[in-house]
Amino acid sequence: MLWNARQFEWDLSRRCLIMGIVNVTPDSFSDGGRYLDTEAALAHARRLVVEGADILDIGGESTRPGADPVGVEEECRRVLMAIEVLAKEFPQVALSIDTSKAAVARAAIEAGAAIINDVTGLKGDSEMPSVAADCGAGLVLMHMQGEPRTMQASPTYEDVIGEIAAFLECQGQLAMEAGVARQCLAFDPGIGFGKGLEHNLQILKRLDAFQCYGQPVLLGVSRKSFMGKLLGEDGIEARYWSTVALTSQAVEQGASIVRVHDVLPNVQAARMTEAILQAS
Repeated sequence: MLWNARQFEWDLSRRCLIMGIVNVTPDSFSDGGRYLDTEAALAHARRLVVEGADILDIGGESTRPGADPVGVEEECRRVLMAIEVLAKEFPQVALSIDTSKAAVARAAIEAGAAIINDVTGLKGDSEMPSVAADCGAGLVLMHMQGEPRTMQASPTYEDVIGEIAAFLECQGQLAMEAGVARQCLAFDPGIGFGKGLEHNLQILKRLDAFQCYGQPVLLGVSRKSFMGKLLGEDGIEARYWSTVALTSQAVEQGASIVRVHDVLPNVQAARMTEAILQAS
């Protein structure tokens, strides 16, 4: 399985990519405000590279439940300097822009990003497919029911697996019709984005269902609240080891990209799981 993103090409048949999270926001659910200053964001990103991140996913707008939208100018102000510096400093690491706005995505690509991570799956901006197509960027399409401010109010599905898979396949086709190459696509079922606890568990059990067009599945579960609900633990710290366990399970289920806050333990979990799966 190949995944292309501008100058990068990965063979994901034997090795999962680890995407480290760099939130340059005041209000993200896990680390909001901690890396809002550009220098703090850069220091954090450098730490994630040392720990083994293949990709850095840089976002300037929180998508936590209840989050308010951010304008294009402010979102660009938060992320572009970090992208420019990191692109020069770590040419071997792919940079991803976590945005649903085509103008932000285009500016980020011009600054050195190679991947667009769109949590709306192209619903947020009709220009996003053409931006991705124009520059050959990797394009991650995620499923979200509703919008961040309302998505966790009362998420309901008749067939959660079938509905998510159908949406991702439809949006992938839309992207390809706009000129995005199939090998540039990746698909994220959107754990916690308009899903209840049982929905999340069903998705985790059936990750293979989301390999649309034979392209990779990205999974983002890091530190998410459903783990705390399941385990009866409220703090962010309590979700650390649960995330590591789910990384191992995701690799076994066929996920090719795992998006995490804590890179080193998840790199180790992925590499150990791969070694077991590939043992003769």
